[in-house]
Amino acid sequence: MPRVHTGLPANHAAVALALHFLLLLLLVGWMPPPTSARPSPGPDYLRRGWLRLLAEGEGCAPCRPEECVAPRGCLAGRVRDACGCCWECANLEGQLCDLDPSAHFYGRCGEQLECRLDAGGDLSRGEVPEPLCACRSQRPLCGSDGRTYNQICRLQEAARARPDANLTMAHPGPCESEPQIVSQPYDIWNVTGQDVIFGCEVFAYPMASIEWRKDGLDIQLPGDDPHISVQFRGGPQRFEVTSWLQIQAVRPSDEGTYRCLARNALGEVEAPATLTVLTPDQLNSTGITQLRSLNLAPEDEAESEENEDYY
Repeated sequence: MPRVHTGLPANHAAVALALHFLLLLLLVGWMPPPTSARPSPGPDYLRRGWLRLLAEGEGCAPCRPEECVAPRGCLAGRVRDACGCCWECANLEGQLCDLDPSAHFYGRCGEQLECRLDAGGDLSRGEVPEPLCACRSQRPLCGSDGRTYNQICRLQEAARARPDANLTMAHPGPCESEPQIVSQPYDIWNVTGQDVIFGCEVFAYPMASIEWRKDGLDIQLPGDDPHISVQFRGGPQRFEVTSWLQIQAVRPSDEGTYRCLARNALGEVEAPATLTVLTPDQLNSTGITQLRSLNLAPEDEAESEENEDYY
């Protein structure tokens, strides 16, 4: 006679055996992938997401270059992935990076870049410095397109963004160029007794000098007029200079066209702006809303429309 486990009928034993077999199938079906499995090929950001989830000490499967997906649009160049097999896009200047070369959480910096701690935050408020990619050189250079680049990393980004242009470095240092007005003065309407300011921003190498003139006259402002002043400063960008012409308590005689004249050894350029002065009587007939709209620069027009009800 067949032996039966004590305390368990024969039909119950068959059910228990079936349950054990079903449990085994479930365990096999839900078994996690082996730790040595490589992420499947796919978009670069998805593959990096997989790599960031890998725990330290996990290994890599044998390298199969034919399974790698070639990255595109890598402005900072390419680097090998965490397994040293496939290529991936390197991190650009200003992106987070790994200070430890053996780590691969944020990624590696591109050509001419290195990972540094950013000390620009306010440490007194508890801000933690972050590791960011920074260009090794901060020296300007001239590109073969005649443009000045602040550093080699910017030139390389432009070259990779436009591969058909065959952009290279022409020589160290900025390109010599005649003045270019980056931000020109705008026409202004205002009321007698109010202050007005014209601004002019110029790029050039060698650095340009800026003069202000009025109505085509050869007299350089401010001259001996005490209610007109002129100021200069370098910047805001390299090889730029910015100048302001301020007229305090404008009067009808100040009305006219003012010119920002910039020059260096290679040439000169100018930009005009008109000042219209209104009396209080003219202001009442013109309307304050129209006056304010006339004084707005083009980039402020959208904001003016949003605030129309307020005025």
